[in-house]
Formats: sequence, structure tokens, C-alpha cells
Amino acid sequence: MADNSILQDDDFLLDDDFFADTAIGEAKVSAKPVKDMSFFQQLPVHVTLELASVEMSLGELTQMGEGDVVALDRMVGEPLDIRVNGALLGRGEVVEVNGRYGVRLLEVEATSLTGAAD
Repeated sequence: MADNSILQDDDFLLDDDFFADTAIGEAKVSAKPVKDMSFFQQLPVHVTLELASVEMSLGELTQMGEGDVVALDRMVGEPLDIRVNGALLGRGEVVEVNGRYGVRLLEVEATSLTGAAD
């Protein structure tokens, strides 16, 4: 079985200034073309508002009945967590907008594209 793909010398070329004499720590700035990111503006994401949470055992949960109250880990009036695809975006408060619920963004977390490890 012969492999028809033959590598050429051009396949191994480095940038011309790869071995240029530049001081260590000196930043090399090169103009890169700006990519059109408008495609990403149309991607759907799942936005959730997390009021509060609680951790309890399955035994405690099965003992609960109608009318029981679960104490949550937030105080009344504290901001809600706003999550996008599970990653924390920031915090906000519930507002009314034309008879519907809405959320006012109060603070935005530092965002990164490394994943939702929060």
C-alpha cells in the first residue's frame, strides 16, 4: 500500500524572522487580519437564573411533604446568579418588564472561553 502524499521541503518552512535577534521578553507585534465573528452572534445559548441552592440527603428529601419549607443558601434581596451554558456570567436582580419577568445585570464576571468549570 503506497502512500501517495509526499511531503515537500516547503511543508517545513518556518517564518523568515523565527531566528531573528530579538531580546528575550520583547513582544513581537504583527498585524493579523481581523476575522469576521458575526457567525458566532447567531449561536443559541442557554441562559439560566439561579435563585439559590441547598444540599440535602435523599433521606431528607423523601421525608418532605406538602407545605414543608426548604431553607436556601441565599438571603432575601441577594442577587441571582446568571449562567450561560452552565458558566457564571454575572449576577442580577429580577425586574418586571411589560408584565413579564426580566433580569437587570448588576455585575459581570471575568469571562473566558476555557469552559464552564465554575
